[in-house]
Amino acid sequence: MDAERRQLTAARRWVIKIGRALLTNDGLGLARDAIAGWVGQIVALQERGHEIVLVSSGAIAEGMARLNWPQRPREVHRLQAAAAVGQMGLVEAYESCFQRYGRHTAQILLDHDDLSNRQRYLNARRTLTELIRLGVVPVVNENDTVVTDEIRFGDNDTLGALVANLIEARLLVLLTDREGLYSADPRSNPDATLIHRARALDTSLDAIAGGSAGQLGRGGMTTKLRAARLAARSGAHTVIVGGAIPQVLTRLADGEQLGTLLVADAEPLVARKQWLAGQLQLKGTLTLDAGAVRVLCESGRSLLPVGVLRTQGSYSRGDLVRCVAEDGREVARGLINYSSEETGRILGLPSDRLAEVLGYASDPELVHRDNLVVV
Repeated sequence: MDAERRQLTAARRWVIKIGRALLTNDGLGLARDAIAGWVGQIVALQERGHEIVLVSSGAIAEGMARLNWPQRPREVHRLQAAAAVGQMGLVEAYESCFQRYGRHTAQILLDHDDLSNRQRYLNARRTLTELIRLGVVPVVNENDTVVTDEIRFGDNDTLGALVANLIEARLLVLLTDREGLYSADPRSNPDATLIHRARALDTSLDAIAGGSAGQLGRGGMTTKLRAARLAARSGAHTVIVGGAIPQVLTRLADGEQLGTLLVADAEPLVARKQWLAGQLQLKGTLTLDAGAVRVLCESGRSLLPVGVLRTQGSYSRGDLVRCVAEDGREVARGLINYSSEETGRILGLPSDRLAEVLGYASDPELVHRDNLVVV
């Protein structure tokens, strides 16, 4: 057994993503025996103390099989129809398998808006963490039935990484129909070797990721590498590994050297703040006085209303704003605790006067230090 792998895969919270090629028997319907096998392994992981969130592909492919469509349609409305039909079979398959072990499942449908809107982000996070606490296995899928950009451009590798960010998982497992990431395409190069370990941010991997998925899928090694880098921003390591390997999940948990381990470089808190600063859309700007700039940059403290001179933009509680010095130099970014209208009313005030002006005071800080990153 590999000591480093054993240490990394001992992480309590995992996100496991299962790809279409594994789930759908190449378009002939759901691979129910295979699903039953993965479910048994997930239950075994839970019994070891791991917390599991499952990200599952397969809804569109299952819908195609149920509707007897031999090829994936291009029209968005037909893709949405296939997703709606297939989602029923996908959820039923997981539910029936987990019920054999007395385990409950929950269906979670997400789209990019759920993860970019701070309020919906927090709601999704609270729901998932509560389900985990209850011992329920959340089965997450992208909301293909209504979100057109997810069908056109989305992939569940990326969704898996975003879920890992969302719940602060320490390990993302991408189960695929290949054994891992190779030094070259093994389908055309017999000398290709499996890469057992690499840094997620190693740019030399880009040239060898290659290939894409077949007609049923949208992913490939390129999307898996991109997902590993996204997961690494919140401190999660990624394993790309063949889902058909017998007992692959429990063997990973034992530290066995399977697939490709892509290691995150940063510690979780630092990486989470980097992701926070780079992934959400800026909604406003706060201009700070010299004292506030000094406090943020030198002391690592929260931003209080008393140190803010001006506000620009229209934003809501939980949106991402940038903090600039009086000369326009950006010094920090963070998630604000008050709307732009509320912020405008409390600029320059000490925190003990917020309730007097607003009639309430949900937080003493405009931006808490845990939700702020100095740039």
